[in-house]
Amino acid sequence: MARFSIYKNTDDHTKTTPYVLDVQTDLLSDLNTRVVIPLRNSDRYQHLNTTQDLMPRFSIQGRDFILDTPKMAAIPSKYLTKEIGNLRDQQHVVIAAIDRLFHGY
Repeated sequence: MARFSIYKNTDDHTKTTPYVLDVQTDLLSDLNTRVVIPLRNSDRYQHLNTTQDLMPRFSIQGRDFILDTPKMAAIPSKYLTKEIGNLRDQQHVVIAAIDRLFHGY
């Protein structure tokens, strides 16, 4: 497991939330949980006026997804089994979304 890795969602909400993004520092990899942010189908947000820096859009495997930063949560590490990619090259956007949520800027 690694920070900014994208994993297939393995719970019952895979239709609306097919992926989650690991945002926890790798320095705490010995914990049995990881903090993740859901990556939700962008079509769920067409009618909402979301703040782009809080809930940025990413293209994953040719489809658009919204990082639902306000829904960040810790989940057991054992559920993160199918890594499909990463957002390391976009980490500045992810960190800006987390900063917006916690610091307001």
